[in-house]
Amino acid sequence: MTTTMSKRQRLEATFAGEPVDRPPIALWRHWPVDDQRGGDLARATLDFQRAYDFDFIKVTPNSDFCVAGYGAESVWEGNQEGTRLWTRRAIQAPEDWKSLRPLDPRQGLQGEVLAANAAIGNAVGESTPFIQTIFNPLAQAKNLAGDRLLADIRQHPDAVKAGLRAITESIVRFIEQLKGTGASGIFLAIQHATYDLLTEAEYRAFCRPLDLQILAATEGMWFNLVHLHGCNVMFDLIADYPAQVINWHDTETPPALGEALQRTSLALCGGVRQWETMVRGTPELARAEAQAAVEATGGRRFILGTGCVTPITAPTCNILAVRQTVEKP
Repeated sequence: MTTTMSKRQRLEATFAGEPVDRPPIALWRHWPVDDQRGGDLARATLDFQRAYDFDFIKVTPNSDFCVAGYGAESVWEGNQEGTRLWTRRAIQAPEDWKSLRPLDPRQGLQGEVLAANAAIGNAVGESTPFIQTIFNPLAQAKNLAGDRLLADIRQHPDAVKAGLRAITESIVRFIEQLKGTGASGIFLAIQHATYDLLTEAEYRAFCRPLDLQILAATEGMWFNLVHLHGCNVMFDLIADYPAQVINWHDTETPPALGEALQRTSLALCGGVRQWETMVRGTPELARAEAQAAVEATGGRRFILGTGCVTPITAPTCNILAVRQTVEKP
């Protein structure tokens, strides 16, 4: 194929496993301090996109945006990933789970993030798809409860399930507001579908139905990406989700890209190590690793990216090297 495709055409062909003019690519990063205000988050996100012209924008606020309304508190202390440090957990006792209520997505940090999406939508129009990060119910529960979450799941399951239902309704309400910004879909961040934390039975009981409820709420959108965080992930449990793309730490934990193509019908996103390559590597290493990922998939049903967020300390030359890998000579 020689005709240059639009970003949406390239992505939709990738989802369908059809030929593309080149593999799509996207990297994303956090925007600490900027992400506490909608206007600053939009400006930083758009500046990054203008610099590298990725095939889609992932809007990446800190995870506090969805739980600050419950009373969770955090501070910025310079983490290299760009994330904040939690200072107060909203869940202090088992009964606190039952006191959670859905939040108004137009208020507080959620309102700021919606404003950022609206500003991004106004700036890019139809030219560049953008998807908003949604931390799934268990990920939000972890930020509300901290280390006590897993114990509460096993000792007070009904209380935790009540809290998860409230969180899920809050997410659904946010997505309904998000649709009005022009967002193409969501980036569903899943942090507990790993054997290091839960069994498959526990994940099925506590979160899989809620994940599916959230994805169902995106009806009318066309681009949802599910992200599996961590190692020893439950890939096959998530591989049939009704989404378009799956992203995981493919360079650090199974399955490898080539194997994953046989285990899911979703398009794959990944191929580049976030720390060893993007931060501590050279442009030559970044280019070689990116090229190897494209070759491992044959450039079909594949989006070049990192297995997780690109650290804010990644040298720009490494970002540029990965970006240039997909361009025709």
